[in-house]
Amino acid sequence: MESKKHILFVDDDPYFLKGLFRALHQMSDEWTMLYAESVDVALETIEQNRVDVVVTDFRMDGKDGLDLLRIITESEKLSDIPVVMLTGSDESDLKRRALELGAADLLGKPVIREDLIARIRSVLRLKESQDALRNMNQILEIRVLERTAELEQSRLEMIWRLAKAGEYRDETTGNHVIRVGHFSRIIAKQLGADEDYFRCLFLTSPLHDIGKIGIPDSILGKPGKLTDEERLIMQTHCEIGSKILSRSQSDVGPLSIYSFSSGGVESAGNNDLIEMAATIALRHHERWDGTGYPDRLAGNQIPMEALIVAVADVYDALSSERPYKPVFTQEKVLAIMREQCGLHFSPDVLAALESSLDEINSIRYQLVDTITEVESEKAA
Repeated sequence: MESKKHILFVDDDPYFLKGLFRALHQMSDEWTMLYAESVDVALETIEQNRVDVVVTDFRMDGKDGLDLLRIITESEKLSDIPVVMLTGSDESDLKRRALELGAADLLGKPVIREDLIARIRSVLRLKESQDALRNMNQILEIRVLERTAELEQSRLEMIWRLAKAGEYRDETTGNHVIRVGHFSRIIAKQLGADEDYFRCLFLTSPLHDIGKIGIPDSILGKPGKLTDEERLIMQTHCEIGSKILSRSQSDVGPLSIYSFSSGGVESAGNNDLIEMAATIALRHHERWDGTGYPDRLAGNQIPMEALIVAVADVYDALSSERPYKPVFTQEKVLAIMREQCGLHFSPDVLAALESSLDEINSIRYQLVDTITEVESEKAA
C-alpha cells in the first residue's frame, strides 16, 4: 500500500491552523498533516519528518513565508519540496516575488477548502513526476558510470596486454614491465607529481619496450654480447615503439569512415595516455649526460617520464636474473647506479628511487619472477 503524503502547513495564527485541521480532517486517510506556527518550527519539522509539500502563509511575525521559501529553494537537501504560498488578493508584488523564488503555486486568502485540496493534489502529482524523472536520471547516471568503468577497465587491460606483448618473445623478463610500471609510479609520487600524472605514468611505462616487437629473434634472444651492428638494430626499438604508439592520419585514415564517438576518430589524437607512452618508448634510453639514443638529448631536454622510466627500468634489470647475468644484490645494484648518477641518470630521479626502496622492494618481491632471485637476495 502506498504511504500517505506528508503535508506541512505553516502559519503564525493558531486559529487558522485549527480551522485547516477541521476543514481537512476527511483527507487524513490520504495525507498526514503537520502544523507549524513559525518558520523555525517548520524547518525543525522538515528536518525530523519526510515532507512532500509545504503550504505557508506569507505574512508572519519574524521570518515570513518568503524567508521559508528562500531557505527551502536554496537548500540542496530541501529544494525538491514544493511550496504553495498563501497570499492576499491585493498582494501582486508578493506573488511575483514568490514565483521568482520558486513557489510551486499561489493560493489567495481566504482559503476555499476545495481549491486548497485541488492545488495540493496538483502539486503532489507534479512532484511525483519530478521524483520519477529524478530517479530515472539517477539510474541512467549509474548505468553510464558502470559502462564507463567497464570501458576504462577494457582500455587499461588492452594497454597492459600490449605491454606484455613486447615481452612475450623474451620469457626471461617475466613481470619486468609490470614492475617498471609500479616503480615508475612510486618514484613519480616521491618526486611530488600529482595523482593524474603518476597514474598515467603507471599505465604507460610498461609500454617502454613495445618496440622490441620489431627486433629479430636472433638479436633479441642472443645470450652473448651483441656486435656493433646488432646493437644498432636493437637500439631501433625506441623508434619502432614510438611509431607503434604515435598516431598519424595515414595510420588511422581508413578508420575515418566509422564514427566511434561524438568526436569521431579524430578525438584519439588527444589521448594523454598514448602520447605519454609514445614519449617514453622513444626517450627511455636517452642519458642525462647526452650520450644516449636515439637523439642524444641531455638533462632537462629529456621528458621527466622518460627519466623516471630509465631509472626504474635499469633498477629492475640489474635486480633480476638475465641470460647474460645473475641476480645482483641491492648493494651492488645501487653502487652501479650511483656511479652513473649525473651520467646515465637524473640525480633527482635516482635520489627519489633510493628514498622509496622499501615500497619498491615490497612490490618487487610480490612480483618476483623466480625463487632463485629471492634466495639470492636472502643469501647476500
